[in-house]
Parts: sequence; C-alpha cells; structure tokens
Amino acid sequence: MSAPTMANEPRRVQITADGGMASITVDSSDISKAVQGYTLEHRAGQPPLLALYASPAAGTAFEGFAHVAVADAGQDASQIVAVFLANIDPARLEAAALERDDLDGSRHELTRAMLQQLADWAQGRD
Repeated sequence: MSAPTMANEPRRVQITADGGMASITVDSSDISKAVQGYTLEHRAGQPPLLALYASPAAGTAFEGFAHVAVADAGQDASQIVAVFLANIDPARLEAAALERDDLDGSRHELTRAMLQQLADWAQGRD
C-alpha cells in the first residue's frame, strides 16, 4: 500500500458533481473514470487541497487551483488516519476546540473538544 502523494505545486482542477456522478479534470485531463471520489478542503491563506479517493458529493462544483493528494482506496485505515493527523495544525486545532459551543466546564473538556473537532474535520465539517 502506498502512502498518499501530494503535488509540490497547485494543479488546475475542475469538478462538477451532480448526485452520484462527478466530472473531475486535473490539468485539463479528465480523470473521472479513474477516481472513486474526492474530498475538497480549503483553509484560509492556503490553496485548496483535493484528495482523490472517496464517493463524490451531490451538487458540488469547484474550479480553480488546488494541491492534489492521491490516496490508495485500499489503503489501511490506520495509515489514512496517521496522514490526516500529521497534517493537522496544532494551533488551529486548539483554537477551534476553544471556540466550540459544546464546552461544558467538565474535566478533560479541552481534550474532548479537540477529539470532536478532529472527527468533525475528518467528516468535512468545520
């Protein structure tokens, strides 16, 4: 199983998804048939990150430059989680956890908030 790879420079990407079907082009090459799906993430001040591996989302459209990461769909889940966690900005995680509405003053609330924030990000929620 290979580790995800990332292009050094942003690539020209266009995605048009409608229901269960998606059209994906990278640098003007249609790669739709070779992709089982994708995740698109964008952080302020950074180019979007397009990970190609999951089921396409309904009603999605994107056109612009993005870093493109390619993951092996058969990759061990622990490797995928490790790569996801390795790319988390600790300061951003802490800030996001401290801004959560579900902090309750209980013991370990920050740890619980950080874990929930990671789960939210993993599922594409902010």
